[in-house]
Amino acid sequence: MRRLTITSADFTDLTARARPGDDTVFVALRAGRATGWYGPLPEPVARAARALAPALDGVDATDHQAVHARLTAAAARTRAGSWAAGALDCAAWDLHARAEHRPVADLLTDRPLRDRLPAYASWLTRDLSDPATLDHIPEVRAQGWAFTKWGLRHRPGTGGRALADRVNAAAAMCGPLAADAVGTWPPGLQAAFRAAVDPAALIWLEDPAPAHTPRLYRLLDGLPLAMGERLTLADDTRAVLTTIRLSALTLDIVGCGGLTAALRLLASTTLPLFPHGRSLQPGLHLAAARPDRVPAVEYRLAWEPGRQRLYTHPAEPDHGHLPLPPAPGLGAAPRSRP
Repeated sequence: MRRLTITSADFTDLTARARPGDDTVFVALRAGRATGWYGPLPEPVARAARALAPALDGVDATDHQAVHARLTAAAARTRAGSWAAGALDCAAWDLHARAEHRPVADLLTDRPLRDRLPAYASWLTRDLSDPATLDHIPEVRAQGWAFTKWGLRHRPGTGGRALADRVNAAAAMCGPLAADAVGTWPPGLQAAFRAAVDPAALIWLEDPAPAHTPRLYRLLDGLPLAMGERLTLADDTRAVLTTIRLSALTLDIVGCGGLTAALRLLASTTLPLFPHGRSLQPGLHLAAARPDRVPAVEYRLAWEPGRQRLYTHPAEPDHGHLPLPPAPGLGAAPRSRP
């Protein structure tokens, strides 16, 4: 492959085509006549990416370790800075693959690609702490997803036993499910939940604690636990994964610093990876290339249909599966017309 020297970065905003509150900004890395895209990004991440992009001037987009090194050296150690680095890293992968007229997944493996990708459905605006959520679970479960995930937030007046009862009831209705506590649980709630829940009702419990604190996670020993969405370049990821006993990793590929960072992390753990849905496009390619490590990707029912309308080639679910984008690259190029 010839050298692809990055010369500039441009930004495109599709606000006029999005719903209120949606992410809308796309970044484009240029190398001669070749272009690599990633998006959509929220405006704070786009601002960080604008500041960070000059660090890639003159770098060969096909040298992903060099791209990642430049970005990690220059990125702010903030959540927005990590997301910005990840977006630019993914744009470099897109640039490389588009220049070779290949999907990014084809750059990640020498094996045949899986093109029909299992997905699990999440609907976190529906919370199991609300009894009405139980009415929605059978309908969603019947759509063929690998499994479903629902919110399980701590709310004033709702204790750990009540949340455990909701999980047990939902599993009795439709089988095991995943639950996301969104980092809201105090220690007392964790202990009460652990004492009352049936571990077989959970595929996993995600992010129960507000921080990656081993002491808090030990209160839930014996339950299948997951985390990873909130890991960034500022975290000592290896220390986190060796001190907290997990059943699954729900890494956000862009948020952790990009596809290059995700590949390094994947090589350092044997945990199954279920890529977080906010970075669905690179997650699809990792799932296509590494079915041995990525059993399913997350499809966020409340938000992903709107995000997909901004792409040239939207990914439409079909009986719980998603296609590998048909165009070269990541499939993250924005629509050029309504």
